[in-house]
Amino acid sequence: MSAFTSEKILDLVSNHPIVPVFYHPDSAHAQSIVQACYDGGLRVFEFTNRGEMALPVFTDLVKYVRANCPDMAMGIGTILTPTDTELFLDAGADFVVQPVTTAAVGDVCRERGVSWVPAGSTLNELYQATVLGADLVKVFPGNVVGPGFIKAIKGPMPGLKLMVTGGVEPTTDSLTAWFQAGVTAVGIGSQLFSGQNLTPEALKERVASLVQHVSSFTPKSA
Repeated sequence: MSAFTSEKILDLVSNHPIVPVFYHPDSAHAQSIVQACYDGGLRVFEFTNRGEMALPVFTDLVKYVRANCPDMAMGIGTILTPTDTELFLDAGADFVVQPVTTAAVGDVCRERGVSWVPAGSTLNELYQATVLGADLVKVFPGNVVGPGFIKAIKGPMPGLKLMVTGGVEPTTDSLTAWFQAGVTAVGIGSQLFSGQNLTPEALKERVASLVQHVSSFTPKSA
């Protein structure tokens, strides 16, 4: 069962708007990554369903986070079917992220009272996701549409709450471009964890620096 309401997830994402997007088949390594991100100041984490070990590792990770990172919301990404949605919700997912918009997945999340983050890359797709009940919609792939797309669609639809994933770099220039364009949050994947022999301490410091930079774009600092 989710430890956070949908409203709380949206609040966390708005105030802690960097969301790591990560998968690894080893539970201990995944735990060290989440802990470093938590210690660096992040409070929302997306583990992706991209390997055969995704479910058992995620199950272990949720238990670890509940005990060691109590303010961290653990979501599952790369969800395509209602069956997978049920499996990961049973494992304790706090929110569900999709690379597409599947109404049946949204139905399961709504029935279970869990935040649903579907995705699109056109104005119509993003709008239809909100019609289906999404409070936050993922823009994917971000490297294809670019910050200019976000700025353009926020004109006619300023109320859209968007999390862009794909092509977001862990640099001040990249983050500034996306947040000034109007995103609510960004998801950062492999680039956040790149670097030869990146240690948990180094990751913590990298995260803390990025958190400090984006603090100027969050509601609590406005």
